[in-house]
Amino acid sequence: MKDFLSLKDYSKEEILQMIAIAQDIKIKHSKSIPTPLMQGCTLAMIFEKNSTRTRVSFETGIYQLGGMGLFLSNRDIQLSRGEPIKDTARVIGSMVDMVMIRTFEHQRLEEFASYCPVPVINGLSDSFHPVQLMADYLTMLECGIGVSEERQPVVAYIGDGNNMAHSWLMLASKLGFELRIASPLGYEVDSGIASLAQEFAKTSRSKISLLQDPQEAVRGANVVTTDTWVSMGQEDEKEKRAKAFGAYQVNQELMNLAQDEAIFLHCLPAYRGYEVSEEVLEGKRSRVFLEAQNRLHAQKGIMVYLYQKHKGTLCWN
Repeated sequence: MKDFLSLKDYSKEEILQMIAIAQDIKIKHSKSIPTPLMQGCTLAMIFEKNSTRTRVSFETGIYQLGGMGLFLSNRDIQLSRGEPIKDTARVIGSMVDMVMIRTFEHQRLEEFASYCPVPVINGLSDSFHPVQLMADYLTMLECGIGVSEERQPVVAYIGDGNNMAHSWLMLASKLGFELRIASPLGYEVDSGIASLAQEFAKTSRSKISLLQDPQEAVRGANVVTTDTWVSMGQEDEKEKRAKAFGAYQVNQELMNLAQDEAIFLHCLPAYRGYEVSEEVLEGKRSRVFLEAQNRLHAQKGIMVYLYQKHKGTLCWN
């Protein structure tokens, strides 16, 4: 694969190789050892959705790899004025070494990638958020909750069946750990994506459960995670969603059902008092700020992997 649009496109071995690159780069960074693995490269960053973590982590990441980031909002390029995606993709792709896009419809991302001659990374779409899951798994590993022959972690995702839930489905079904998703009626994960995950799970021996009861999902879990109840573009549904998700807040009572060493993750931004309580977000089991920092290192691993594969020079063991 030239692009990084969804974890469904990658094998367990490939995902772990990207994680290994990220770990190595993070260790070197902590020792102030330069890693100019993309010296002189340019990353075009197209933002059709606002972001804090995605922009800062990608722009900082490409800089630390020896390259530069070019921020392009809707106001900066002709996509917002109706230029065909295929035209923009071919033009930008002829001038840069890699493109990251944060957008709405996943189909826009796929069309862009199909015409772009250089690797394209999904910085978030309505269907998937794969770079976040790479950071999440890196965080799990650093907390001693990785997949091994001796251990199969249990992850409980509580809340909206959105792009984060879909991405957890892909990661679990590829790596082979247990995933329990609890969502209210009417807000479940996409059935097609769930079916695809179940197919992958046959090979990885992952166990996937789609539930409605958050307590059932969290009981005995190693990782408890959630996401905002109201994603970008859903502001008009805020009141309706708050009512539907009222019983799905991750609070201390719910966390007490998880294992003693369980950690709490959230991709941020978090809305205290809604999907998560202040007590949990700021509590001793919360790893959300380590998780946020790991966006930087996980994405460097992804960029280096894609760049070296594209150039035919991948040399990581």
